[in-house]
Amino acid sequence: MRSNSNHESRITNHEVERARGFTLVEMIIVIAITGILGAAVAVFIRRPVESYVDAVRRGELTDIADTALRRITRDVRTALPNSIRITTVGNVTYLEYLQTSGGGRYRAEPDSSGAGNILSFVAADASFDVIGTMPTLAAGNSIVIYNLSPSGSTANAYSGDNRGAYSSSTATTITLSPAKLFPFQSPGKRFQVVEYAVTYACDLGTGLLSRYWNYGIVDPQPTPPSGGSNAVLARNITNCSFTYAMSSASARTSILALSLQISQGGETVYLFQQAHVSNVP
Repeated sequence: MRSNSNHESRITNHEVERARGFTLVEMIIVIAITGILGAAVAVFIRRPVESYVDAVRRGELTDIADTALRRITRDVRTALPNSIRITTVGNVTYLEYLQTSGGGRYRAEPDSSGAGNILSFVAADASFDVIGTMPTLAAGNSIVIYNLSPSGSTANAYSGDNRGAYSSSTATTITLSPAKLFPFQSPGKRFQVVEYAVTYACDLGTGLLSRYWNYGIVDPQPTPPSGGSNAVLARNITNCSFTYAMSSASARTSILALSLQISQGGETVYLFQQAHVSNVP
């Protein structure tokens, strides 16, 4: 009986020794080896991960800059001819224009039967017939004829000498209130419908590119505009440039050059774009 007890004791001690698990030393060795392997792997994957993060950031910055430039380009194509004006005050560059929603041709001569509401350029006139399709009109719109300059007191829609306030319309006739005497006839008998003024402001002090719209049309250029609405188009702007150049002696076509630089997290993108602007009044 004693021999069997000793045997059972030996078996029990052996089983206990096998079930004991890892020692503290063994765990420390495993952790150290795992750390060494992790550090070795990190050396090889760090560069690809950093490159991926940088590429994503550059893509985001490029998309922001491209969207902003496309928005400006699209807008200036609806600008009233000869209404673009640019000024810089401190660290802020302002690009302003008058946005049109359409236009048409006014009646300058009676029809074959001698009838028709002709637009007079001799005395103030409160209404005139439209030749062709009536443009879309809304309260607060203005009718502009033969705009030649964004400055001065003659043929300048900002000063208002060639801009009449729209009142109402029928299928063929536009009514102004008050009556308006426009200074010059348009060689093409054209008129434009102006909705409101728009300004893009690039502020290098705050790093913001903002859009202002639907504020009062005033002269001289407001810096910044007051009233209306505004929204931020892009942030982290580190450089920008708006350049407007006449491309011919008659100034009927112009080029607006736009550049925008955005920097963030050590990454910088620079985009340049040009927009053709028609200045045929």
